Amino acid sequence: TTGMTAEVAFGVIFIEGVIFVLISFIGLRQIVVNAIPTSVKISISAGIGLFIALIGLKSGGIIITSDNDTLVLGDLTTSTALLFVIGFVVLLFLEARNFRGSMIVSILIVTLLGIPLGVTAVPESMFLMPASVRPVMLRIDIAGALNVKYFPWLFAFFVPDFFGTMGIMLGIGNRAGWLDENGNMPDIEKCFEVDSLSTVAGSLFCMPVMTTYLESVSGVEDGGRTGLTSIVTSVLFGLMLLFTPLALMIPSVATGPVLAYIGMQMLGSMKNINYEDKTEYIPAFMAVAMTIFTNSIATGLSLSVISYVFLKLAAGRAKDIHVAMYGLCIFLIYYLTTLL
Repeated sequence: TTGMTAEVAFGVIFIEGVIFVLISFIGLRQIVVNAIPTSVKISISAGIGLFIALIGLKSGGIIITSDNDTLVLGDLTTSTALLFVIGFVVLLFLEARNFRGSMIVSILIVTLLGIPLGVTAVPESMFLMPASVRPVMLRIDIAGALNVKYFPWLFAFFVPDFFGTMGIMLGIGNRAGWLDENGNMPDIEKCFEVDSLSTVAGSLFCMPVMTTYLESVSGVEDGGRTGLTSIVTSVLFGLMLLFTPLALMIPSVATGPVLAYIGMQMLGSMKNINYEDKTEYIPAFMAVAMTIFTNSIATGLSLSVISYVFLKLAAGRAKDIHVAMYGLCIFLIYYLTTLL
């Protein structure tokens, strides 16, 4: 309906990425992170946890979307649901035994059991040369994306990328124990710089907005907390380009139990919320509830920040609000209007 071509769309992503790079390298993104109150930051982790858990439960058919667009309990007699339950039980057993690599074992067992049940599709060949990137490389129209009528789309890409990635990083950092007493993660600006540069690079190959993978928390949970973990992961991803059929063989239900388990564990951050202070626990609730209800980390964070500022002002406690939060509120209110 917008008349936007694919080339223009990726031009918009390129421009959004460039803006991201500038903001990240001058430190503005870190200023925003530090301005957000601790209660909102730690509740983001819980919101992402529920978000991950819901993805996992949906992949196993445990939770489904009804005809009325509501979430209901699925058919637990299906092969997919059975595999999910088996994978979840195996994972819980191994975790209780403090077995390192429990998540991988659970995924492998579900994948193998899925073969006779018809859930896992066995490929004819395990090896496949990757296709050429020439058809999509540099298929981008930056000049066309500068048209003022595409500004709302630029904004729509920018805000979820900015706050979604920020929320994911804080959530993963919280689970890894990297956040300080104020909910800040040391050297987080380095993560922002890598994230923004990847968005620009990805747009040149017709890739959507590149962002931090929220399922990365599974690696953190299993002990991967250094840069070496990321390097090894990237090398293995590169090698899997030669074995794409093998990677695609793993059904989504195999990773479902892992996501559900990790999501539940991330709810632990909510114990640090001050439930005696309405101006603290209500914004925290907004971050958790609206992330899962709207299916958007950025929207949940936006509503949480706005409600925090409103409640503090209503309670006559303006001194608790960081000055940057006022400008951030105006920015986020406009973003929410673009969703209407």
